[in-house]
Amino acid sequence: MSLQFAAKLAGRKFDAEIEVGAGERVAILGHNGSGKSTLLNILAGTLRPDSGVATLDGKRLFELGARRRYWSPPHTRGIALLAQDPLLFPHLRVIDNVAFGPRVSGSTRTAAYAKAEKWLDEVGVAEFAGRKPSQLSGGQAQRVAIARALAAEPKLLLLDEPMAALDVSVAPLLRRVLGRVLKEQAAMVVTHDLLDALLLSERIIVMDQGKVAESGATDEVLRHPRTRFTARIAGLNLIRGDYADGSVIDGRGLAVEGSVRDGEAPTAGSRAAAVFSPAAVSIFLEPPGGSPRNNLRVTIAELEPRGDLVRVRSDDHRGHFISADITLRSVAGLDLYPGREVTYSIKAAEVTIYAI
Repeated sequence: MSLQFAAKLAGRKFDAEIEVGAGERVAILGHNGSGKSTLLNILAGTLRPDSGVATLDGKRLFELGARRRYWSPPHTRGIALLAQDPLLFPHLRVIDNVAFGPRVSGSTRTAAYAKAEKWLDEVGVAEFAGRKPSQLSGGQAQRVAIARALAAEPKLLLLDEPMAALDVSVAPLLRRVLGRVLKEQAAMVVTHDLLDALLLSERIIVMDQGKVAESGATDEVLRHPRTRFTARIAGLNLIRGDYADGSVIDGRGLAVEGSVRDGEAPTAGSRAAAVFSPAAVSIFLEPPGGSPRNNLRVTIAELEPRGDLVRVRSDDHRGHFISADITLRSVAGLDLYPGREVTYSIKAAEVTIYAI
């Protein structure tokens, strides 16, 4: 599966070209009004641009130009849109909601309900199959909506702020569900949450005023942002690797210990991410003692003043660029400068480990 998309819509100042590879998961970031929802709606077929062309897996979705005016109906595109509101059919049972897509696509009743049962089990709500949507919590309803979207076997899944309407205690669990079920699914995730981008995507596209402002591998874009918006949200440090004994160990030998706060602990050897804020990083000239800490020897690459604080970006020589936020007084007291070797120290309690 691959997507090639180019469209213009003058009324919204939208003019963008985007590609998505086979099975690729892409996060779409940008401030309000940047064109994120316009992009999804054009792809889903609910908004028609002035001009453009798009193909999905070689199938033409639309071609709008001076000589060609082709527009495929939304239900024929092989694209599913999951919005903030689950939008379940209130008069149907959960299992009937999930089986609806396969039935409309021509599956037999037996096959459609088999798919529904599979996906309800996959997202962890099989026990609610016989309930009506009004009998579900917000988190349960959103899981059912995910199952319904995936049961339709879309070539491309569009997610528009899937966690925005959920309680803060529910969102981490749903994020983990999405991380698991999207592993083999091409998807575009519109989000304002950096964790969604970090944990659900392989690539980031940043929209600004209806255009693609920057695009690239998730870690690379957040490590070297080219727009003010990306620089503002790229405020978390991330280490990906395998989980073992309370730590994330990456392929270059770096181990970061942390706390699991997002549902159940990852299983030994499974993929996980350690996330921590630059504000959680202390800088020492020599490794400190005391409470359990992650001590990383790094070389300072850049000092960036940010009001009363300074963001210190450093290279640990294993391919990780890690940031710390400290005061101006600390910078002066430690005599920090690019090229100087120091120790970054992060308490394990300040590091959150997520299954990915």
